[in-house]
Amino acid sequence: MSDLDQSPGTSDAPAAVLRGLEIGIPGGPVLLRPVSLTVPAGRITALTGPSGAGKTTLLRALTGHLPEGAAVTAGTLEVLGTEPGSLGAGELRLLRRTRIAYVGQDPGSALNPRMRIRRIVAETAVDPGAAAVLALLRECRLPVDDGLPERRPTAVSGGQQRRVALARALAREPELLLLDEPTAGLDPALRDEIGVLLRQLAAARGLTVVMACHDPELVEACADRVVRLPGPPQPQPQPDSGSRPRSPSVRAPVTPPRVAPSAAPVSAGPAGGLRARGVGVAFAHRAGRHRALDAVDFDAEPGTATAVVGPSGSGKTTLLRVLAGLHAPDSGTLTLDGAPLAATARRRAREHRRRVQLVPQNPLDALNPARTVGSALARPLRLHGGTPRGPRSTAEVARLLEQVELPAEFAARYPAELSGGQRQRVSLARALATEPDVLLCDEITSALDPDTSVAVMELLRRLRAERRMTVVLVSHEPDLVAAYTRTAHLLEAGRLSAAGPTEVVLAGL
Repeated sequence: MSDLDQSPGTSDAPAAVLRGLEIGIPGGPVLLRPVSLTVPAGRITALTGPSGAGKTTLLRALTGHLPEGAAVTAGTLEVLGTEPGSLGAGELRLLRRTRIAYVGQDPGSALNPRMRIRRIVAETAVDPGAAAVLALLRECRLPVDDGLPERRPTAVSGGQQRRVALARALAREPELLLLDEPTAGLDPALRDEIGVLLRQLAAARGLTVVMACHDPELVEACADRVVRLPGPPQPQPQPDSGSRPRSPSVRAPVTPPRVAPSAAPVSAGPAGGLRARGVGVAFAHRAGRHRALDAVDFDAEPGTATAVVGPSGSGKTTLLRVLAGLHAPDSGTLTLDGAPLAATARRRAREHRRRVQLVPQNPLDALNPARTVGSALARPLRLHGGTPRGPRSTAEVARLLEQVELPAEFAARYPAELSGGQRQRVSLARALATEPDVLLCDEITSALDPDTSVAVMELLRRLRAERRMTVVLVSHEPDLVAAYTRTAHLLEAGRLSAAGPTEVVLAGL
């Protein structure tokens, strides 16, 4: 048993107590190795550790809602004076509705896509009045004067969805707030503001916060105590596996010379690669129309890595969805190696669908919860590579998993049995299965620990060199962007304000 409770709690009535708690799939993998922990009331506790350490599983255990098939295999758990495992269904629902709030790593999947944001927040609020709802949205650093309260979740960015989910959680005035990667997909300025907000909530409301976090700056800024969970046992590397040594780190600050964004205009460039011209996207809502993209041009040359950067809500994810054919633009044209590229994936030729692949910010968008990892990876191998079922398919699935540093036995697992970071790597492996020419990556490292982030980016660097694959990277991590991309596009309020060499564009931020 590991005892991570290194310092005494600050309250005589702790919010939660774990004693030797172990969680796993009976007859299958261990999701959380034995841990003992006291969570002090009215404080912020940060759970850190590598992907797969069980941070998300621990948070879900505190709500009494474990992944499907999982169970407590050892130890005990008390939350707010109760044992979630001993409560009846009605008592457990009441606990979650009135005393505990949870914002998951993929908050967009928990927001009803048919409801407007104002109603989503009001639905479970102690005070559902319009003024109280708008105050909560402002408190979570969301704009309320541009029609956002009247939009649906699909019409806002991933970072905005995360803050909407936070506002909804706070609306019920919980005693215990559980956050899984609360700043994933947020720009540094918003990350700092969320850190300040969490400190204010803990101080003013006496709110207990437990957050799983890979962001060392947020942890340093707002956590009262830090608990590091040990990672899962690492598989031994196989001889001649072709694996490459990791870079030590890319987490050093980027300090390029400051140059005005206007000094880096868009270049027409050669005809090859993926290109967009004059792309416009607007979302309609009761308060009018919100322009997510306004006459945006984009260029990604073959075999290069280019970044799309900008504040949360500036249109980065919308641009990637347009390039992937998942959202038809209202205006503009797309080309691939000089040939017209249909606006929607459904209208694209199979070869074009194979050549352009998206790794979404929310890996659950790409993974069917009813299919095993092996099945999810085998399908694109079969559809686009002609790989038949059988030993060859099994070997190819194992190769894809090895590429993203997951053991071959993960092929038998379901998405619910994986951590958020592991699901993100499976989503990446699924996109790589088609051997694409263009890989669109939306915040693919936001749920990964620093070492795994470097390993994934090194993998993409090698694939670019070997296959002349183009990588388009949406990221809020300037150090990562500087280390792994040659050019960058800066979006601000849906407009392209700069494009050119990465160091020049980053200098204008």
